[in-house]
This record gives sequence, C-alpha cells and structure tokens, in this order.
Amino acid sequence: MSDPLTALQAVLHGLARAEVAVSGGVDSLTLAAAAHDVLGARATMRHATSPAVPPEATARTRALAASRGWPLDVFDAGEFADPRYRANPADRCFFCKTNLYGAIAARASGTILSGTNTDDLADWRPGLQAAAQHGVRHPFVEAGIAKATVRLLAARLGLGTVADLPAAPCLSSRIETGIRVEPDLLALVHRAERLLAEALAPRTVRARLRAAGLVIELDPEALARAAPQHDALRAALRTLTDRPVSFAPYRTGSAFLRDLRR
Repeated sequence: MSDPLTALQAVLHGLARAEVAVSGGVDSLTLAAAAHDVLGARATMRHATSPAVPPEATARTRALAASRGWPLDVFDAGEFADPRYRANPADRCFFCKTNLYGAIAARASGTILSGTNTDDLADWRPGLQAAAQHGVRHPFVEAGIAKATVRLLAARLGLGTVADLPAAPCLSSRIETGIRVEPDLLALVHRAERLLAEALAPRTVRARLRAAGLVIELDPEALARAAPQHDALRAALRTLTDRPVSFAPYRTGSAFLRDLRR
C-alpha cells in the first residue's frame, strides 16, 4: 500500500497554483499544510467568514497561517446575501458552496481545492455538485484518503491538536431544514454549544434548533453526565433563549430533513 502522504503530494505536485478553501477544520487545515509544503507561495489559503463560521475556526486558521507562513486571504463569500441559502432548503449547502467557490474564483485564477475526503462521498452532499460546477478538485479523494487518515496526516505534518479536532460542520447545519437561517439563531446555537462544552467537556455537542425548540445532542458519555444536571443546564440555557430545551443522543445531520429535498 502506498504512503498516503506521498500519494497526496503527487496530486499536489501536478498543480501550477492552488486556492485552498480553508474552513478551519482538520480536513482543510491538513490540506493547507500539505499544499504549502509542496507548492509554497503558489498555494493560497482562502478562508471565508460569515455568521455561520465559528470565530474559533477563524482564529485557528489565522494563527496557523501566521506561524507556518501560509499566504492567507480572509473574505466574506456573500452567502447571507443569497435568499436561496437563507431559506434553508434541503440543498442549502449547494447555495453555500456556490457562493464560496464563486467568490474564490473571482479573487484568484488557481485551481480551487477542497478538503473533502473519501468518507464524505457516502452521504448526499449538494455542495459537491457546486464544486463540480466550479472545477474544484478534492486531493484527499484523488489520493484515496479517508477521515481517519487525514487525522494521521495532520499529526505527521506537525499540526498538533488539529489532528484531534472534532468534526465541526458550519453552524447553519444546526438549523432545521425550512427554518430561515438568521445570524441571531446561529449566535444562539454557538453560545449554547460553548456553554455545554464548558459544563460537560463532551466529545460531541450539537445545539439543534428545531421548530419544537432547542435540542441538545451529546455523545453517550456526556449525555449520561448531563442527566443529573438537566435542571441546572436548562436554567443556564434559559439565559440564552426562552425556547423549550431537551436532550438527546447525538445523530449526524439530524437537523437535515430529507423529505424536504427540492
């Protein structure tokens, strides 16, 4: 079996210039590190900020770029000006990525790269359609690299705690399909997740905003720790919202209602 880092570097060596879409998670930061190692200044990291991007993701991206000498461009991709995105249909990610890749293409001429890995191909991801329309390449997929291997590569590339970052999709993924995406709702779910992170130190926490209220999803161990504290946790969360609060096991993408696909 070939070395995955060698396979990834072979993909990157074939590029004249690269524009790496960096969200601030383990996948995109690992790709950024590898691209910079291979291409140097010919690889620019493009980080989009918006109310859907946690500020700690932006801070992490800025800190790594500064410490490792990455060319970094921080910009607004403009998806919040797109009513199709704000309506939060089942294919919301298509409109998000359309705005992202369109904004990058308008700023640069290099090949746009995403941190999509082979595990991502097993699910319905409208963002991949937007990527195809903009000629985006997925070096991890081309090199046959899955999520677990991305984490190993992050450690090999000296990214420290980045290798252990939990999966962290954009904050809009916490808003139930059909509920309009609003900055104040995104701020609410982010504050709620930070509150739970400090109180319970969970491996995984999602504050899902549903029509019925705020559902706190936790990994099994954290859910068990939360049980004796439900009243206190609800009281703390009531300082953020007057919506009903409930607790549930974490489920991937549970705010996404497939029966509302267009």
